Amino acid sequence: MRTLVKHGLIVDGNKTKAYKGDLLIEDDKIIKISSEIDECADKVIDARNRVVCPGFIDTHSHSDLMILVNPYNEVKIRQGITTEVLGQDGISMAPLPKEYISSWRKNLAGLDGESDEINWEYETTAKYLDMMEQKGVGLNEAYLVPHGNIRMEAMGLEDRPATKEEIQKMCEITERELKAGAIGLSTGLIYIPCAYSMTEEIIEMCKVVAKYDGVFVVHQRSEADTILKSMEEIIEIGKESGVKVHFSHFKVCGKDNWKYIPQVIELLENTKKGGVKVSFDQYPYAAGSTMLGVVLPPWAHSGGTDKLLERLKDKEQRQRMKDDIANGIDGWDNFIQFAGIDQIFVTSVKTEKNKSAIGKNLLELGQEKKIDPLDATFDLLLEEENAVGMVDFYGLEEHIIQFMKREEQNVCTDGLLSGKPHPRAYGSFPKILGRYVRELGVLELEEAVNKMTKKAAESFSIENRGQIKEGYYADIVIFDKDIVSGCDDYIDSMQYPTGIDYVIINGDCVIEEGKYNHIKAGKVLRGH
Repeated sequence: MRTLVKHGLIVDGNKTKAYKGDLLIEDDKIIKISSEIDECADKVIDARNRVVCPGFIDTHSHSDLMILVNPYNEVKIRQGITTEVLGQDGISMAPLPKEYISSWRKNLAGLDGESDEINWEYETTAKYLDMMEQKGVGLNEAYLVPHGNIRMEAMGLEDRPATKEEIQKMCEITERELKAGAIGLSTGLIYIPCAYSMTEEIIEMCKVVAKYDGVFVVHQRSEADTILKSMEEIIEIGKESGVKVHFSHFKVCGKDNWKYIPQVIELLENTKKGGVKVSFDQYPYAAGSTMLGVVLPPWAHSGGTDKLLERLKDKEQRQRMKDDIANGIDGWDNFIQFAGIDQIFVTSVKTEKNKSAIGKNLLELGQEKKIDPLDATFDLLLEEENAVGMVDFYGLEEHIIQFMKREEQNVCTDGLLSGKPHPRAYGSFPKILGRYVRELGVLELEEAVNKMTKKAAESFSIENRGQIKEGYYADIVIFDKDIVSGCDDYIDSMQYPTGIDYVIINGDCVIEEGKYNHIKAGKVLRGH
């Protein structure tokens, strides 16, 4: 199959000035780029007055479960994403020992959703990736092995430091999963059981990752009042292990903490001078989204979701949770404190009974039931077995822009796909092109495309993608730069972007003049 793309404005991902030209695709590769190509092709695409660029790479995705249920993933493809990285925040699908399946499904549900449609007894990353390949995927999928899953296999879900023997076991599991195809290690130090780990544990695991030239991707312990201490821990891990460090969804949360932004930038500068390789991703919105259970103190989750539900039934334990939310705990990101109880909104639930909670903030939950908002929140988490998603508003656009312009930055969605999702799941990449390139001029077009493509590929060692280059895989987006735009509506968030006309994945035309073709054109990208 040969596809010829004619008369496009080529932005190749290298920050090279855009130029007019043609490119020829044969099977799944780009085989020729020139100012004019006159060769026979099975399909000819007229890209006149449109940009032709590499397919976008989403370095922080939560399609881990949904890709097995709905392998097409139209939501991501329609915004020009051709590759995504799964296994984020230290808690994902694999490895998963059989004895923890029930508890782990409940722990994951608020982040990645829930389903009885798949066979959960796959146990290892190798078998999880095999299952994905057997079902087929709509776009390219890479996987990070999650710290929490590794810790669970090595020592369960207890709230305690690991022994030397358990750390050694974690290192062995990490190596096994990297050999199976994971491209790095992720952790989420606000999520259990990752939150229970000491720095030394992570350093030892990252030494293994560094040996395989993998990347360490981290949701750090704090993005709020202790962010400086939190960053220093991650930088120490990078220095001691030699691993490449990548901060997830980089930001500073809460108006009381915005004063730290200059010091955060100074830390990035000093780290670069110190020889530690650091990058970060960012979505272009001043609100985050995660599982509602993070509003509870870490001790409440000790032992897993089943233990959490028992504590939510106990009046004394509830009062202890309220006290900790009111007073804070050192090193814990207190979402209710930094966002405010009226700025945290429910986005997804598991049962029909509580569907009416979707779209309401925590204050409104309490007002509706005429009880304390925290009790209403605890009741919802209990009734839904912790499978509740949320959106929280944390910052200002000027701060987004400040970090966006950093050379360490690349673009991501961090999009949760259940219920009524955050608009970033539908619009992150087109919003960059519409708002921050065309409207505000924050980034030049070539710079923005680089951050969505080559920069992301380099940070995650994704080979032969992220550039318009002969011999590279034919992952390509063709868009109208004058109208491209992404959803920015938190009420009606499930809107496809405008201006994305063609998306080609491994040579297959998946979006064609804005119409989606149901094709499983992706590949499972195994590292190492």
